Amino acid sequence: MDIVVSNASAKPIYQQVADQLKAAILAGELAPGEALPSIRGLANDLRVSVITTKRAYQELEAEALIDTVPGRGSFVAQAAEGLLTEERNRRLEELLQAALDYGREAGFSDGEVRERLELLAETDD
Repeated sequence: MDIVVSNASAKPIYQQVADQLKAAILAGELAPGEALPSIRGLANDLRVSVITTKRAYQELEAEALIDTVPGRGSFVAQAAEGLLTEERNRRLEELLQAALDYGREAGFSDGEVRERLELLAETDD
């Protein structure tokens, strides 16, 4: 996974790092139990302070997305699986709402939109 930071961004660097790691976890790119780069290693790769990467990891730990084991490193939390499911549900609802909104704008009734979704679901089986 590549993390890109920008000094030109309005967001602090630690927040950029935390946001990108969080996105990777919620997208399933980093699986529960998977080891994250060491704080020092990530700081070296990004050419930022160790304090910056430590703060990013602390943010993720506060959100229960990662667990840090002294002497062993940081790992994607097992609890992240539930967050991943929640995020996927939220995203599906957004997409379905967008489809419903589009259908209404195009003059379809809610029932017609539902029928089309059911038809699509049947053809994929």
